[in-house]
Amino acid sequence: MFATRMRTEDMLVVAEEMDRVGFWAMEAWGGATFDAMHRFLGEDPWERPRVLKEVIRNTPLSMLLRGQNLVGYRHYPDDVVRAFVEKSCEVGIEIFRIFDALNDFRNIETCVGVVKANGRHFQGCICYSLTGRRLGGEVFNLQYFLDKARRLEDMGADSICIKDMAGILSPYDAYDLFKALRETVSVPLHLHTHYTSGMASMACLKAVEGGADIIDCCMAPFALRTSQPAVEPMVAALAGTPWDTELDLKRLLALSRKLEPIAQKYMGFLDNTKVATIDVGVLEHQIPGGMISNLVNQLKENNALDRLEEVYGELPVTRRELGTPPLVTPTSQIVGVQAVLNVLFGRYKIISNQVKDLCFGLYGETPRPIDPEVRQKALKGYKRGKEPLQGRPADILEPELDSIRHALKELARTEEDVLTCALYPTTGREFLETKYRDAQAEENQVAW
Repeated sequence: MFATRMRTEDMLVVAEEMDRVGFWAMEAWGGATFDAMHRFLGEDPWERPRVLKEVIRNTPLSMLLRGQNLVGYRHYPDDVVRAFVEKSCEVGIEIFRIFDALNDFRNIETCVGVVKANGRHFQGCICYSLTGRRLGGEVFNLQYFLDKARRLEDMGADSICIKDMAGILSPYDAYDLFKALRETVSVPLHLHTHYTSGMASMACLKAVEGGADIIDCCMAPFALRTSQPAVEPMVAALAGTPWDTELDLKRLLALSRKLEPIAQKYMGFLDNTKVATIDVGVLEHQIPGGMISNLVNQLKENNALDRLEEVYGELPVTRRELGTPPLVTPTSQIVGVQAVLNVLFGRYKIISNQVKDLCFGLYGETPRPIDPEVRQKALKGYKRGKEPLQGRPADILEPELDSIRHALKELARTEEDVLTCALYPTTGREFLETKYRDAQAEENQVAW
């Protein structure tokens, strides 16, 4: 909701008290936070879980991990993936929510192996998507999600999460989905949804009735909008029912009051262009909020913002031709950019490199086959060849860590520094240069 700009120092104000509430876990790392911390906040991302674990001693810390994408924007080779997950375990992450944008679980195998070897909790994640307004249709139907859940349980998942990134899970679909999941797998079930469409609180309640064991919420000052449902009314709503959380509402309310002035520091990051705090348009177009922002920015750069409605019309067509991937990072950006290119320059007159990679199979297997004509156009002259990849995408990626270490020379002083630059070669290096330049200046000042 605040573009992941919250600083660690502001988390520490309430971290110890939140630890005493009795939450199943607190998600405090991973996803876009790693990028935002080093790029915008000037904080070393690896320090946040270390610092938080000093005061959060009872509640497990969880993180979101994009499988072979880790917390970056491309598939990384196995040596980078193993080193990153090992280091994440070392700095204090106990629950790993692992997903793949295409729900191709070959892309999470390496992560899972390291998590399990370290005795940490592997939460297998399924990206929720739709082919119509409600659950069903030829792709994202009930059987699709049940088959994915069985596969995750077979892989050793300690829990299974439905990740509804666009907030499009409707309440009665939530009930049907979790009821069927409860009858299919034996591990705990978790719902992660967003308030974007306004349905999240209703979906959470119906999911709980259907069999969900865990739901994601936020403290009130950080809840709603594109965030999660507020935890305080959820606790109150479930009180006295078979699903009573037994959390102390008075303690939660006191914490919310303490968080309020902290949240106000970040008000500048809120989208105040509309009065409505929800995006009812997502009920129709199903496009995540972050994806819409990218589309708008791309059109602005081309002085073509007036063609946004055309892009909305083109998106479902482009998505279907590219194999109907769930719209989540990075596939949401891949589909969105190509839809804009199709509108501005003619259909597939210009094809992005990422679409070429997708058509080759470098991101994995799409939920349904990519249109053969589109694939042929995309792979014409493609550097890796015109025949699509068969097998696990990461198998063709060469190890990188040794060459990155060599290239960094004295700049990287720790393995964490090397991993930061492996994920973000340009901004990671810039961060390290600033970090150690500032540290040297501070040392010189103290010596003086």
